[in-house]
Amino acid sequence: TLLCLACLLLGGCSVLQAAKPANMTSYALDVQFESAAAEMGKVTLLVNAPNAQPGFNSPRMVYIKRAHEIDYFSQSQWVDNPARMLTPLLVQALAHSAKYRAVVQMRNSAKADIRLDTEIIRFQHEFLTLPSQVHLTIRAQLLDVHEQSVIATREFDVIEKAPEDTPYGGVIASNRAVKTILLQIADFCAQEIKSVERYNASKQ
Repeated sequence: TLLCLACLLLGGCSVLQAAKPANMTSYALDVQFESAAAEMGKVTLLVNAPNAQPGFNSPRMVYIKRAHEIDYFSQSQWVDNPARMLTPLLVQALAHSAKYRAVVQMRNSAKADIRLDTEIIRFQHEFLTLPSQVHLTIRAQLLDVHEQSVIATREFDVIEKAPEDTPYGGVIASNRAVKTILLQIADFCAQEIKSVERYNASKQ
């Protein structure tokens, strides 16, 4: 009996040892923004950390092979949640636009005038067409901190073709999509805040 038990234990150990985790490759979002000409604005903009819809709130990289069916790459992932990776990039995009007195994050919110809330609606590598493509959708909302009112809300949707139908190809397309959509959000903020400033000036 002891001999059988020993064999079972040894067999179990060999099975566990054989089940090694797959090699996981981690990728980061890496986007650079050019600085605009110096233009000091009057508004301090607070940037909240983005939220994310279920399915897009983990480091797992989402891909789609069939409509409405989400799956994840088994050997590729992001280094962090996409929302957390987007936060510093969003701040950079807004700060480089040079339209504000300052662009701050939540910990520096005391003197903010306008708040920007964002949410990732979709961030996925789609294999529904050839070549494959990355589809990124972000909802943005500007709020007046002093008036506690919504200034404007808009949904941004970007599709970027992947240079190759692999996870790495999706990473390259993701970086392009992120840069495009953050520049669109920066332009949206600048236009809407300028409209608010003109309206406030007309009342004086």
